[in-house]
Formats: sequence, structure tokens, C-alpha cells
Amino acid sequence: MPVRMNNVGIVVEDLAAAIEFFGELGLELEGRAMVEGDWAGRVTGLGGQRVEIAMMRTPDGHGRLELSRFLVPDVLAGPQNAPVNTVGYLRVMFTVDDIDETLARLGKHGAQLVSSEVVQYEEAYRLCYIRGPEGLLIGLAEELG
Repeated sequence: MPVRMNNVGIVVEDLAAAIEFFGELGLELEGRAMVEGDWAGRVTGLGGQRVEIAMMRTPDGHGRLELSRFLVPDVLAGPQNAPVNTVGYLRVMFTVDDIDETLARLGKHGAQLVSSEVVQYEEAYRLCYIRGPEGLLIGLAEELG
């Protein structure tokens, strides 16, 4: 039985842009580090890896994203811009206070709505999916009432 979820890991090619994007969303940079050495390669099965990471946390302190930029070995192409029904990593969803204001801020960093609108689910939420840096799928939810 897990005690808690530690973090969600996302591999990116442009670490600075990803930090800026998730910072604009409200996550706080907890720290940056280089991860390398025999122990790291044994954990991932990649051998002699060298990875620059940035750990970001949600303002409430309960959620964390580990952004990773692989220097060695080279990054492999993934399912960028894959539709939401693709097997594997789907999306990370964040609750925001004002979805329209958040979209305006993230739009300055290249975020685009996946569909053409923000949708309301009953009287509970306004929801949307956006594409963030490098095509990452991000969900936004604004609680109503």
C-alpha cells in the first residue's frame, strides 16, 4: 500500500522553457541537480546516464513534478501531440482559480487549447486540455461554486 505519491516525471528537451511554463502555472522550483553515476544507471536501466533535473512543487506542497533533460543517453522521440486516447502517459491535471486568466498567461508561453473551447461539466467544473512545452498534454480544472 503506497504511503503517498512522490512525483510525476516528465522528460523534456528544453528544461528552461519547461521550468518557465510550469512556474507560470504556479509551481515553485524546489531545486535543480545533475543526476549521474552508477547508482542512477542501475535504477533506470540506462547505464551511464547524465540527466539534469528540476523538481517543481505545487503551492500546497502536496504535488511535485520532476522535469528531466537527458544529456546522456540521447533523448528518444515519444508520443508528442498524441491524442488523449493513446496508451501510456495521458496528462497531468491542475486545479486553477481562474481558467481564463491561466490560459491567457500560459498562451504567452505557447500553450494552445486541444479543442476550441473550455467546457463546463455540470455545476462543478470548467475543464480543458492544453498543449504545453514540447506538446505535453496538461489538463486545467476550475472548480465552480
